[in-house]
Amino acid sequence: MNKNSARFFPSKFTLNDWHYNNQFRYRCSEAQQESSDRILAEATRACELAAEIAKVNKEETDHRLQEKLNDIEFRKKELLRIRKDIALEIDALSMYKERLTDALKSVKRNALAICEECLIARERRLGIDLVHDDVEKNLLKEREVIQRAENLLDRIWKETNEQIRKLKATLYYIDHDLENKDTNLHIDRRNIILKETDFHLSIYHDTLPLDKSTVTLNEWELQTNNNVISANKEVNDSKQLRCYIDTIIKQTIDDLNKQEDVTNEAFKQRIEQTREAKIKLELQHSEIIKQINAMSSNVEHIKKSIIDKEGYIALVYTRLGHRCQRPGMELTQDLVEANLVKEIHELRNVVANLQQMLCEAEASLRYLLKTQIQLEEEINVKTNTLKIDEVECMTLRQSIDYHAY
Repeated sequence: MNKNSARFFPSKFTLNDWHYNNQFRYRCSEAQQESSDRILAEATRACELAAEIAKVNKEETDHRLQEKLNDIEFRKKELLRIRKDIALEIDALSMYKERLTDALKSVKRNALAICEECLIARERRLGIDLVHDDVEKNLLKEREVIQRAENLLDRIWKETNEQIRKLKATLYYIDHDLENKDTNLHIDRRNIILKETDFHLSIYHDTLPLDKSTVTLNEWELQTNNNVISANKEVNDSKQLRCYIDTIIKQTIDDLNKQEDVTNEAFKQRIEQTREAKIKLELQHSEIIKQINAMSSNVEHIKKSIIDKEGYIALVYTRLGHRCQRPGMELTQDLVEANLVKEIHELRNVVANLQQMLCEAEASLRYLLKTQIQLEEEINVKTNTLKIDEVECMTLRQSIDYHAY
């Protein structure tokens, strides 16, 4: 045997070494078993704790999600309720806007135009009838009332249009909020039904934070609250505006109708006055015609009387001329001559009186004829006035229609 190979034989151990080694292995094995049991127990507890934590966290998250969903649903119902109120108010206020538009049209295109036409027509009155009477005063006042009503209705129409714009703007913000709420509901409803065992779950591996929320809960709640408060305010403002419109339209139409009645009454009184004056003038004209006929007959009678007296005068002068031819002592101033001279003087006085009466009668006839013409002119003036006031103006005014639409 080689000497070198004898060196590699294992050395002999003592029995104590053997016992010690066995005990050491037992202790190491027991230690490993104890360590393993401890780790197994700790792992079991850790897994159970982890499962419990995961379960509790999921349940807490599910609970919070459900609370959030309930909160969103509640706020969505509030938004939908107020949205319905806004939509109804927009429709109602739009109808009031149409009422104002119709009222404005009736005032602008009807009443004001008729009032102006009546004022223009009455400028065609003639002579003394072109007077600043109660009718003209009330027509001018009516025009002022109409213009004031037009300005008021136009201002309310613009306010109504602006309020509709505000309601629509509020509706836009509420619709935008509702759209966001629906998106949020869709996302969180999908989240709440997800389970840890579902497929297609993913883990975020990016370095940036996944939670991009920048809006606080108070800000989120405040936004919806502000939308609801703003919407309620606009709805209340709109309702108050509609009540105001009702009042204004009624008051305006009442004022217009009242002034129309006053103006129509002034027309009726003026027409009655004009008609009475025309009747009196026509009666006077009839009497003047009778008087003219009588005076014309009187003038002819006086002329005939003067002509007749000229025959008597010629007869007296002829007799005197014949008696101047008496011869000698026969040419005496006897009673016949004295009577002829008296007769000639009396006939001359009678003719002079008749001539004076003829002049007066002819002058009176001329005045009567002039008066006849004047009366006829005045009757024509009154006829023209009646035609303007009764036929033209009152016919026009029948088409005035103030209506509280």
